[in-house]
Amino acid sequence: MIRILGTIFAGLLGLAFGSFLNVCLSRWPQGESVVSPRSHCRNCDHTLSWWENIPLLSWLALRGRCRNCRSSIGWRYPLVELAVGALWAVIAWRSYYAFFPLEFAAGMMFLAWVLVGLAVLDAEHLWLPNAMTLPGAALGFVWWFLQGEQVGWALHVPPTPWEDAEEAGKRILAILAAALLILLIRWIYWLIRRREGIGLGDAKLMALLAAWLGLPGALLAFGLGVVLGALVAVVLLAIPAARTSTEGWALKKLPLGTFLCAGGVVSALWGQPIIAAYLRWSGF
Repeated sequence: MIRILGTIFAGLLGLAFGSFLNVCLSRWPQGESVVSPRSHCRNCDHTLSWWENIPLLSWLALRGRCRNCRSSIGWRYPLVELAVGALWAVIAWRSYYAFFPLEFAAGMMFLAWVLVGLAVLDAEHLWLPNAMTLPGAALGFVWWFLQGEQVGWALHVPPTPWEDAEEAGKRILAILAAALLILLIRWIYWLIRRREGIGLGDAKLMALLAAWLGLPGALLAFGLGVVLGALVAVVLLAIPAARTSTEGWALKKLPLGTFLCAGGVVSALWGQPIIAAYLRWSGF
Protein backbone atom coordinates (compact mmCIF):
# COMPACT_ATOMS: atom_id res chain seq x y z
CA MET A 1 0.00 0.00 0.00
CA ILE A 2 2.84 2.42 0.86
CA ARG A 3 4.41 1.69 -2.52
CA ILE A 4 1.15 2.43 -4.34
CA LEU A 5 0.51 5.64 -2.40
CA GLY A 6 4.11 6.77 -2.93
CA THR A 7 3.82 6.12 -6.66
CA ILE A 8 0.54 8.05 -6.91
CA PHE A 9 2.02 10.97 -4.97
CA ALA A 10 5.12 11.01 -7.20
CA GLY A 11 2.92 10.94 -10.31
CA LEU A 12 0.78 13.85 -9.10
CA LEU A 13 3.87 15.81 -8.11
CA GLY A 14 5.29 15.08 -11.56
CA LEU A 15 2.16 16.52 -13.18
CA ALA A 16 2.67 19.73 -11.19
CA PHE A 17 6.34 19.98 -12.15
CA GLY A 18 5.39 19.16 -15.73
CA SER A 19 3.03 22.13 -15.66
CA PHE A 20 5.85 24.37 -14.46
CA LEU A 21 8.09 22.93 -17.17
CA ASN A 22 5.50 24.00 -19.74
CA VAL A 23 5.78 27.55 -18.45
CA CYS A 24 9.56 27.36 -18.87
CA LEU A 25 9.30 25.89 -22.37
CA SER A 26 6.95 28.66 -23.46
CA ARG A 27 8.87 31.57 -21.94
CA TRP A 28 12.56 30.67 -22.13
CA PRO A 29 12.77 30.86 -25.96
CA GLN A 30 11.17 34.32 -25.79
CA GLY A 31 13.56 35.51 -23.08
CA GLU A 32 10.69 35.95 -20.59
CA SER A 33 10.64 35.41 -16.84
CA VAL A 34 9.13 32.16 -15.57
CA VAL A 35 8.06 33.89 -12.34
CA SER A 36 5.95 36.78 -13.59
CA PRO A 37 3.46 37.54 -14.94
CA ARG A 38 1.00 34.85 -13.88
CA SER A 39 0.06 32.08 -16.28
CA HIS A 40 -1.92 33.52 -19.16
CA CYS A 41 -3.11 32.78 -22.68
CA ARG A 42 -0.29 33.41 -25.16
CA ASN A 43 -2.82 34.75 -27.67
CA CYS A 44 -5.12 37.12 -25.74
CA ASP A 45 -3.20 37.54 -22.43
CA HIS A 46 -6.18 36.23 -20.47
CA THR A 47 -4.93 35.48 -16.92
CA LEU A 48 -5.75 31.90 -16.00
CA SER A 49 -7.89 31.24 -12.94
CA TRP A 50 -6.96 28.47 -10.51
CA TRP A 51 -9.19 25.87 -12.13
CA GLU A 52 -7.64 26.61 -15.54
CA ASN A 53 -4.22 25.78 -14.12
CA ILE A 54 -4.82 22.23 -12.92
CA PRO A 55 -2.32 19.96 -14.72
CA LEU A 56 -3.85 17.82 -17.45
CA LEU A 57 -7.42 18.16 -16.14
CA SER A 58 -7.76 21.83 -17.11
CA TRP A 59 -6.71 21.09 -20.69
CA LEU A 60 -9.32 18.35 -20.88
CA ALA A 61 -12.02 20.51 -19.29
CA LEU A 62 -11.30 23.38 -21.68
CA ARG A 63 -11.12 20.93 -24.60
CA GLY A 64 -7.76 22.31 -25.58
CA ARG A 65 -8.95 25.88 -26.10
CA CYS A 66 -8.63 29.19 -24.26
CA ARG A 67 -11.81 30.03 -22.32
CA ASN A 68 -11.61 33.67 -23.40
CA CYS A 69 -10.53 33.77 -27.06
CA ARG A 70 -11.06 30.09 -27.97
CA SER A 71 -7.58 29.84 -29.49
CA SER A 72 -6.08 26.37 -29.52
CA ILE A 73 -3.89 25.19 -26.63
CA GLY A 74 -1.31 22.89 -28.17
CA TRP A 75 -0.96 19.19 -27.44
CA ARG A 76 2.49 19.87 -26.05
CA TYR A 77 1.01 21.06 -22.73
CA PRO A 78 -0.80 17.86 -21.69
CA LEU A 79 1.87 15.62 -23.22
CA VAL A 80 4.69 17.24 -21.23
CA GLU A 81 2.68 17.07 -18.00
CA LEU A 82 1.75 13.45 -18.67
CA ALA A 83 5.33 12.50 -19.58
CA VAL A 84 6.84 13.97 -16.40
CA GLY A 85 4.04 12.55 -14.22
CA ALA A 86 4.37 9.08 -15.74
CA LEU A 87 8.18 9.05 -15.51
CA TRP A 88 8.16 10.18 -11.89
CA ALA A 89 5.60 7.50 -11.04
CA VAL A 90 7.73 4.82 -12.73
CA ILE A 91 10.86 6.01 -10.92
CA ALA A 92 9.06 6.00 -7.56
CA TRP A 93 7.66 2.50 -8.19
CA ARG A 94 11.05 1.08 -9.23
CA SER A 95 12.92 2.83 -6.42
CA TYR A 96 10.68 1.30 -3.76
CA TYR A 97 11.04 -2.14 -5.33
CA ALA A 98 14.84 -1.89 -5.54
CA PHE A 99 15.22 -0.19 -2.13
CA PHE A 100 16.92 2.84 -3.67
CA PRO A 101 17.41 5.76 -1.23
CA LEU A 102 15.19 8.80 -1.55
CA GLU A 103 17.98 11.01 -2.88
CA PHE A 104 18.67 8.53 -5.68
CA ALA A 105 15.03 8.66 -6.77
CA ALA A 106 15.03 12.46 -6.49
CA GLY A 107 18.09 12.65 -8.73
CA MET A 108 16.50 10.40 -11.36
CA MET A 109 13.33 12.49 -11.25
CA PHE A 110 15.31 15.67 -11.82
CA LEU A 111 17.14 14.04 -14.73
CA ALA A 112 13.83 12.95 -16.28
CA TRP A 113 12.46 16.50 -15.87
CA VAL A 114 15.52 18.00 -17.58
CA LEU A 115 15.50 15.46 -20.43
CA VAL A 116 11.81 16.04 -21.18
CA GLY A 117 12.44 19.79 -21.26
CA LEU A 118 15.48 19.50 -23.51
CA ALA A 119 13.68 17.09 -25.83
CA VAL A 120 10.83 19.56 -26.36
CA LEU A 121 13.11 22.57 -26.78
CA ASP A 122 15.16 20.78 -29.42
CA ALA A 123 12.05 19.49 -31.20
CA GLU A 124 10.41 22.92 -31.30
CA HIS A 125 13.40 25.26 -31.65
CA LEU A 126 16.45 23.07 -32.42
CA TRP A 127 17.88 24.56 -29.23
CA LEU A 128 19.66 22.92 -26.31
CA PRO A 129 20.35 25.85 -23.95
CA ASN A 130 23.62 25.99 -22.04
CA ALA A 131 21.61 27.09 -19.01
CA MET A 132 20.22 23.53 -18.81
CA THR A 133 22.96 21.29 -20.20
CA LEU A 134 26.03 22.66 -18.41
CA PRO A 135 24.54 23.04 -14.89
CA GLY A 136 22.77 19.72 -15.46
CA ALA A 137 26.09 18.01 -16.19
CA ALA A 138 27.74 19.60 -13.14
CA LEU A 139 24.84 18.59 -10.90
CA GLY A 140 24.95 15.07 -12.29
CA PHE A 141 28.63 14.79 -11.41
CA VAL A 142 27.99 15.99 -7.85
CA TRP A 143 24.99 13.65 -7.51
CA TRP A 144 27.03 10.67 -8.70
CA PHE A 145 29.87 11.53 -6.29
CA LEU A 146 27.50 11.79 -3.31
CA GLN A 147 25.87 8.48 -4.23
CA GLY A 148 29.26 6.78 -4.20
CA GLU A 149 30.12 8.32 -0.84
CA GLN A 150 26.81 7.19 0.63
CA VAL A 151 27.28 3.62 -0.56
CA GLY A 152 30.76 3.52 0.95
CA TRP A 153 29.58 4.75 4.34
CA ALA A 154 26.58 2.41 4.27
CA LEU A 155 28.95 -0.55 3.75
CA HIS A 156 31.27 0.79 6.47
CA VAL A 157 34.12 1.10 3.95
CA PRO A 158 34.30 4.86 3.33
CA PRO A 159 36.57 5.66 0.38
CA THR A 160 39.88 7.37 0.95
CA PRO A 161 40.58 10.80 -0.58
CA TRP A 162 42.83 9.08 -3.14
CA GLU A 163 40.03 6.71 -4.15
CA ASP A 164 37.62 9.64 -4.39
CA ALA A 165 40.04 11.52 -6.65
CA GLU A 166 40.58 8.44 -8.82
CA GLU A 167 36.87 7.79 -9.28
CA ALA A 168 36.20 11.48 -9.96
CA GLY A 169 38.94 11.47 -12.60
CA LYS A 170 37.38 8.45 -14.30
CA ARG A 171 33.96 10.11 -14.36
CA ILE A 172 35.42 13.33 -15.79
CA LEU A 173 37.14 11.31 -18.52
CA ALA A 174 33.81 9.60 -19.26
CA ILE A 175 32.10 12.99 -19.58
CA LEU A 176 34.81 14.25 -21.92
CA ALA A 177 34.74 11.06 -23.99
CA ALA A 178 30.95 11.30 -24.44
CA ALA A 179 31.21 14.90 -25.60
CA LEU A 180 34.17 14.13 -27.88
CA LEU A 181 32.15 11.41 -29.61
CA ILE A 182 29.69 14.02 -30.87
CA LEU A 183 32.50 16.45 -31.73
CA LEU A 184 34.25 13.73 -33.76
CA ILE A 185 31.08 12.98 -35.72
CA ARG A 186 30.54 16.70 -36.20
CA TRP A 187 34.08 17.08 -37.56
CA ILE A 188 33.77 14.09 -39.92
CA TYR A 189 30.45 15.41 -41.23
CA TRP A 190 32.10 18.80 -41.86
CA LEU A 191 34.95 17.17 -43.80
CA ILE A 192 32.48 15.30 -46.01
CA ARG A 193 29.68 17.83 -46.50
CA ARG A 194 31.40 21.13 -45.67
CA ARG A 195 28.46 22.21 -43.56
CA GLU A 196 27.45 21.88 -39.94
CA GLY A 197 25.48 18.72 -39.27
CA ILE A 198 25.41 18.45 -35.48
CA GLY A 199 25.23 21.32 -33.03
CA LEU A 200 27.52 21.83 -30.07
CA GLY A 201 24.48 21.53 -27.80
CA ASP A 202 24.34 17.81 -28.60
CA ALA A 203 27.93 17.40 -27.32
CA LYS A 204 26.99 19.14 -24.07
CA LEU A 205 23.89 16.94 -23.81
CA MET A 206 26.06 13.83 -24.14
CA ALA A 207 28.29 15.21 -21.38
CA LEU A 208 25.19 15.60 -19.21
CA LEU A 209 24.14 12.01 -19.90
CA ALA A 210 27.61 10.69 -19.06
CA ALA A 211 27.67 12.70 -15.83
CA TRP A 212 24.44 11.10 -14.66
CA LEU A 213 24.59 7.65 -16.26
CA GLY A 214 28.28 6.97 -16.79
CA LEU A 215 29.90 6.33 -20.16
CA PRO A 216 28.12 2.98 -20.82
CA GLY A 217 24.73 4.54 -20.07
CA ALA A 218 25.49 7.57 -22.25
CA LEU A 219 26.63 5.34 -25.13
CA LEU A 220 23.45 3.30 -24.80
CA ALA A 221 21.42 6.52 -24.93
CA PHE A 222 23.38 7.57 -28.02
CA GLY A 223 22.75 4.24 -29.76
CA LEU A 224 19.05 4.30 -28.97
CA GLY A 225 18.83 7.93 -30.06
CA VAL A 226 20.50 7.23 -33.39
CA VAL A 227 18.20 4.27 -34.07
CA LEU A 228 15.13 6.31 -33.14
CA GLY A 229 16.28 9.21 -35.32
CA ALA A 230 16.87 6.86 -38.25
CA LEU A 231 13.39 5.41 -37.88
CA VAL A 232 11.86 8.90 -37.85
CA ALA A 233 13.91 9.81 -40.94
CA VAL A 234 12.64 6.70 -42.77
CA VAL A 235 9.04 7.56 -41.86
CA LEU A 236 9.49 11.13 -43.11
CA LEU A 237 11.12 9.85 -46.28
CA ALA A 238 8.06 7.67 -46.90
CA ILE A 239 5.79 10.74 -46.82
CA PRO A 240 5.30 11.99 -50.41
CA ALA A 241 5.43 15.66 -49.39
CA ALA A 242 8.90 15.13 -47.91
CA ARG A 243 10.19 13.61 -51.16
CA THR A 244 9.17 16.41 -53.52
CA SER A 245 12.68 17.88 -53.40
CA THR A 246 15.77 15.72 -53.03
CA GLU A 247 17.91 18.69 -52.04
CA GLY A 248 15.30 19.85 -49.52
CA TRP A 249 15.21 16.41 -47.94
CA ALA A 250 19.00 16.22 -47.75
CA LEU A 251 19.13 19.54 -45.91
CA LYS A 252 16.22 18.82 -43.59
CA LYS A 253 17.25 19.14 -39.94
CA LEU A 254 16.19 16.58 -37.36
CA PRO A 255 16.44 17.25 -33.61
CA LEU A 256 19.16 14.79 -32.57
CA GLY A 257 18.92 16.12 -29.03
CA THR A 258 15.30 15.00 -28.81
CA PHE A 259 16.26 11.46 -29.75
CA LEU A 260 19.23 11.48 -27.37
CA CYS A 261 16.91 12.57 -24.55
CA ALA A 262 14.52 9.72 -25.34
CA GLY A 263 17.45 7.31 -25.31
CA GLY A 264 18.63 8.86 -22.05
CA VAL A 265 15.29 8.21 -20.37
CA VAL A 266 15.36 4.56 -21.45
CA SER A 267 18.98 4.23 -20.34
CA ALA A 268 18.25 5.81 -16.95
CA LEU A 269 15.34 3.47 -16.25
CA TRP A 270 16.41 0.21 -17.89
CA GLY A 271 20.02 0.77 -18.93
CA GLN A 272 21.68 -1.72 -16.60
CA PRO A 273 19.59 -4.78 -17.64
CA ILE A 274 19.88 -3.78 -21.32
CA ILE A 275 23.68 -3.48 -21.09
CA ALA A 276 23.90 -6.73 -19.10
CA ALA A 277 21.77 -8.55 -21.68
CA TYR A 278 23.94 -7.20 -24.51
CA LEU A 279 27.14 -8.32 -22.76
CA ARG A 280 25.71 -11.82 -22.26
CA TRP A 281 24.59 -11.96 -25.88
CA SER A 282 27.96 -10.76 -27.18
CA GLY A 283 29.86 -13.22 -24.98
CA PHE A 284 31.64 -10.70 -22.74
